[in-house]
Amino acid sequence: MLKVLVKKQIAEVFRNYLYNPKKNTIRSKGEIATYLTLFILLIVGVLGGMFTMMAFAFCGILNEMGMGWLYFLIMSGTAVALGAFGSVFNTYSSLYMAKDNDLLLSLPIPTGTIMTARLINVYLLGTMYASTALIPMLAVYWIVTGLTPAKLICGILLYLIVTVIILMLSCMLGWVVAKISLRLKGRNYITVLASLAFIGGYYFFYFKVNDYINAILENAGTYGENIKGNAYLLYLFGNIGTGDWAAAGIFTAGTAILAGLLWTLMQRSFLKIAAAGGSFGKKVYTEKTVSQKSIFNALLGKEIARFTSSSNYMLNCGLGIVMLPVFGIYMLIKGGEMYQTLNTVFSVIPGSTLIIFCTAFCTLSSMNTIAAPSVSLEGKNIWVLQSLPVSGRQILRSKAFLHMILTVIPLMFCLICAQAVITASATERVMLCVLPVTFVFFTATAGTVLGTSMPQMNWTSEISPIKQSMAVVITMFGGFILNAVFAGVYLLAGYQIGLTVYLLLWSILYSAAGYVLLKWLDTKGAAAFAAL
Repeated sequence: MLKVLVKKQIAEVFRNYLYNPKKNTIRSKGEIATYLTLFILLIVGVLGGMFTMMAFAFCGILNEMGMGWLYFLIMSGTAVALGAFGSVFNTYSSLYMAKDNDLLLSLPIPTGTIMTARLINVYLLGTMYASTALIPMLAVYWIVTGLTPAKLICGILLYLIVTVIILMLSCMLGWVVAKISLRLKGRNYITVLASLAFIGGYYFFYFKVNDYINAILENAGTYGENIKGNAYLLYLFGNIGTGDWAAAGIFTAGTAILAGLLWTLMQRSFLKIAAAGGSFGKKVYTEKTVSQKSIFNALLGKEIARFTSSSNYMLNCGLGIVMLPVFGIYMLIKGGEMYQTLNTVFSVIPGSTLIIFCTAFCTLSSMNTIAAPSVSLEGKNIWVLQSLPVSGRQILRSKAFLHMILTVIPLMFCLICAQAVITASATERVMLCVLPVTFVFFTATAGTVLGTSMPQMNWTSEISPIKQSMAVVITMFGGFILNAVFAGVYLLAGYQIGLTVYLLLWSILYSAAGYVLLKWLDTKGAAAFAAL
C-alpha cells in the first residue's frame, strides 16, 4: 500500500507532464518524454549550471586558504534554503491540506502509512531541488582536491544530512503555513504575496550574487574566525565534507535524533490538521440593507469576485498591478538619475527618453492579461450567465472593463510618479499619460475579443485557460511586440515629426482600434458568446 500511495503522490506532482488538461486525456509517450526532458534540462542545465559556476568560484580559493569547511557551509546553506522553500508549499498542500485527505482517511489505511507516503514525496521533492546545489558542491570539491575514501563517505553523509534537514524544515514550515491557513479567510492573497516575495527574492539574489561572492571571498578569513568563535557547530558541519569523521558522526546522530522527535510530534498533529476544515468563527446573521445595483455593476462585481477568488488568476494575469506601482516608487527614488543618464545616451534623438519611459509603462501594462482568459474561465458554468436576463454585450463589456480598472489605477500612480522626475512641456506631459491609457483600452478589448474568439471551455484545471490558452499568449506577447515597434519606429525615423505628434498618432491608432474591437464585442462577439 505504501508503494501505491507514493506512486500516487509523485504522479500528482508531475500531473501536468502526464496529463493533458485541455483534452482531458493522458499524454502520449512522446509528449511525456518531451516534457520530462525539458524539465530535466531546466533543473540540470539552468539551476545545476548556475550552482556549478558558484562552486568553482568558491572552491579553489577557499581550499587554498585552508577553509574548505566554509565552502561546504556556504553551498550546503544554499541547498537548504533552496530545498526548504521549494518544497514547503508542497508540504502544506500534499501533507497537511491535501484535497483527498477525507477520502484516504475514510479508507482502511493506517494513518501512519498515509503520512509516511506523503513524507517520502516531500523528501524526494526537496532532495530534487537541493541536489542542483549539492551534487555540484561535491563533484567540484572532489575534482579540485582529489577523491579519498574519507571524502567520499563523508560527502555522501553530508548529502543525506542536508536532505533530512530540508525535510524537517519543510515539515515545520508546512505545519506553520497549515495552522495559519486554517484561520485565514484570504488564503488566495497569502499565496499571491508569498509567490511575489519569492519572485522578488529570486531576482534580488540573482542580480546581487556576484557582489555576495566577491564580498565573501575578500573577507573569508574574518568570516571564518567569527564562525569558529561564535558558531562552532557550523564550523563542524562544514568540516563533514572535508572528510572529518568525528563531525560526520556527531551530525549524523544528531540529525537522526531530531528526525525521530519530529516524526513523533507529527504523528500527534497530522490527523488533527489533515481532518480539520478550518475555523473561521461562528457566523451570525445580521440584517442589512442592500442597495440595488445596475446590471453592469452587478456583472462587474461578479468579475472582481472571480478574479480575487483565484490566486492563479491574480498571480499569472495581474502581475502588472504590482509591477506598475513598484516601478513608480523606483522612479521617485532613482528616476531622476535614470532620466539624466538616458538623456545623455540618446542626446542625438530628441524626446527618445520620454519614448523609452512611455514604452516601459505600456510594457508593464502588458503584463496584465485579465480579460483574455475571462470567457474561458466560465467553463462548464457558462450556462449560468447565458440563462440570466442580461445581454452578451453587457457581459463582455464587464470583462473588458475589469481589465481596464485593474490596470489603469496602478498605471496612473506610476504616471504621476514619473511626472515628478521628467522634464517636458505641458503637451508632452499630457500625451505621456494619454498614450498608455489608450494602450490599456486597446489591450483590454483585444484580450476580450481573443478570449471570445478562441475559448477553451473544456478544462479540468483553471491553470489551463490562464497560462496555456492562445488568447493569453497572443495578448501578452502581442503587447510586447507592439511596444517594441512603437519605440523602434520613433528611434529610427518617427522623431522627425516631433514627440507630441508621434504620441498623438499612436493614441489615435490605439483608440480607433479599441473602438472597432469594442463594437465587434457588442455585435458578433455577443452572438459568439451566446453560442458557446
